[in-house]
Amino acid sequence: MSARKVGNADLFQPVTVQAQATRLSLSARDIRIRKNGIEFRSSDTIPVWTEMTVELQTPLEPKTLHCTGVVVACTGNRHAGFLVSMLFTNLSRQAQARLNSLASFARA
Repeated sequence: MSARKVGNADLFQPVTVQAQATRLSLSARDIRIRKNGIEFRSSDTIPVWTEMTVELQTPLEPKTLHCTGVVVACTGNRHAGFLVSMLFTNLSRQAQARLNSLASFARA
């Protein structure tokens, strides 16, 4: 058996982020998983306090992780793009454990 370093690109299949008027399909290199949320790049600004849903799917687990959250920051400009920070809300213990695992695995 051998070990290898796995980056974000190997860890996640496309990630879907959705609000009422916005739906983004993001590649793995466009996101950063955190213990309590997600950061991603967007070509459009997303207003702070916008509620969104996220679907994360990895090749490591067949089950998709569904999370809801709120945008807490959106910085940047229309030329360079925007960095959106989203905080997940109402996570179950199981979902929080999976997210913690993914966050620590993505940093390794």
